[in-house]
Amino acid sequence: MAVSTDHNPGTSPALSLLLMVNMACTLFRLTVPEALAGVTVHAARALGLTATHGAIAAGRPANFVLWSVRDAAELAYWFGQRPVRTVVRQGRIAVKAVGVSA
Repeated sequence: MAVSTDHNPGTSPALSLLLMVNMACTLFRLTVPEALAGVTVHAARALGLTATHGAIAAGRPANFVLWSVRDAAELAYWFGQRPVRTVVRQGRIAVKAVGVSA
């Protein structure tokens, strides 16, 4: 199942992807790994982008987020916060949290 925000001001004003992960786990009883697959590989499949997105692999754009959590389950739990450590876009660091060294 793809999981996303579908952010729009009319019917879905939610911006937080982590809130959607939380809702997928609590409302639809997905496990955290299933919800994370929902925001990555299944979301890419829903958009017809599996050839280039949804997974980290050789030859694909290196777009990913490093989270500042001890366990992946925290991503579904701490939906009101942004535990982003580093954002990598096209293989380059785009955002780094304050106080985080390379």
